Amino acid sequence: MSRLTIFAKGNLDVRDTLHSQKFGNRLAWNGINEILRARLPPTIARVQHETWTRSDALLLSDGTVPPELDRHAPMLDAYSSASQFSQALFETKADVIILSIQPDMNTRLLRHGRDGFLFYPHDRRLWNENEQAWLRNNFEDTGLLDPDTSMANLIMIVSRIRQNSNAAILVYNVSSVVPGERIHAYDGLDEVLSTRIRRFNLGLIEVSRQTGISLIDVDRIVAQEGANRMKFDFRHLTSEGCQAVTEEVVRVLDDLGCLVSAAGGI
Repeated sequence: MSRLTIFAKGNLDVRDTLHSQKFGNRLAWNGINEILRARLPPTIARVQHETWTRSDALLLSDGTVPPELDRHAPMLDAYSSASQFSQALFETKADVIILSIQPDMNTRLLRHGRDGFLFYPHDRRLWNENEQAWLRNNFEDTGLLDPDTSMANLIMIVSRIRQNSNAAILVYNVSSVVPGERIHAYDGLDEVLSTRIRRFNLGLIEVSRQTGISLIDVDRIVAQEGANRMKFDFRHLTSEGCQAVTEEVVRVLDDLGCLVSAAGGI
């Protein structure tokens, strides 16, 4: 049995496709090993997934949870303080690293007024009044990240990975189909979501040109297979969408020679 180690940093788009997708107790998609078992039986993938808030927060972090945040320790579920300030992306030994531009595209972060750290207050609506007051009194909203800044950050992230690793780097783009968006005239409108997604996707192409990373073209896959079948909303894929994207991941890994290496030359 040969093992391919994948470190996936992102949110539901990478977790659902590579690891598993569940609805309650029902398993809808069982991840990349579903495909590897059928195509390359001696090889299995070990997928280590870590959530991601945004590229600027990752670059700003030194791996230590700020004492101010540690003292308050609000309930953050999958976006724990440890994961928000983790440097595992740059330290974990992996054969493949898989990222996504989705966090940069739609996540709003808060900046601590005194200490300057960036923080994602996951499910803040459920926090108690003391925690809500702490947010109001100590943080300011940074707004959304612009595509140029995001792509410059991604180039720096790739460079840092390359200091210690020769792992294949794959990055998911985002489907630009936004259910319910049927605009035919843009005069007077601010940037709409589908346009924002396209700008990020185009920026990622340029990052690939400059760094040699591989793209997982979720936008093409969803358009080709049909958005009504492939996605629930602009962020979440159906089980069919997860399978289609994961098949593309396997195809790219095969093109890069990762599967041959993992299988010991098979």
